[in-house]
Amino acid sequence: MMHIPEVTPPTVAIVGTTDRFPVRRIFCVGQNYADHAREMGSDPARQQPFFFSKPADAVVASGTTLPFPTQTDDLHHEVELVVAIGVGGKDVAATEAAAMIFGAGVGIDLTRRDLQAVAKKAGRPWDMAKGFDRSAPVGALTPGAPAAQGAIALAVDGETRQSGDLSMMIWSVAEVIAALSSFVELAPGDLIFTGTPAGVGPIRRGQRVRATIDGLEPLEIAFED
Repeated sequence: MMHIPEVTPPTVAIVGTTDRFPVRRIFCVGQNYADHAREMGSDPARQQPFFFSKPADAVVASGTTLPFPTQTDDLHHEVELVVAIGVGGKDVAATEAAAMIFGAGVGIDLTRRDLQAVAKKAGRPWDMAKGFDRSAPVGALTPGAPAAQGAIALAVDGETRQSGDLSMMIWSVAEVIAALSSFVELAPGDLIFTGTPAGVGPIRRGQRVRATIDGLEPLEIAFED
């Protein structure tokens, strides 16, 4: 009989403890900042929340140096607030969503933009553009619900590329959780990337990326030459 492999679930660091948060699933909401929606060619006033996913093992810890992804000549950064779900629920009201949050951290939604453009044009899924290996760097989680406002930014080799405020979200964190819970039953271990402000752009081989959100641990990654 073939040996059954042992698989260790991916985890994320938690501020102030050696404990780790186990990751079950990763969901992402698209175009949740009006300025980013416009730079991607959409009208934010006419959009409703839409979601895509990444595999749980796409998580990468802060301080990691990554191999440059294959099959792309246009890798993009998207800094995002990430919330970690500690209590599950389905068809949750926005007023009840905050109680489901275990903590929050800084994330980067790495995107193979050229593959995404091809998929959009052909009407195909975005999986290989968004859900590839090591496509979801996440910094250490700070326990508790995140603030509704605060600076969010990303720099590449010290040059600021993205700069905004959490208050610029089209849908609040609570509204994002409520909307997502109408499509799937959320459970402990789920991570939700909540959207990115304008300024998304390319990352080259050998570059260093630093993402920050007020009140949360910074996230830093680098890419091999």
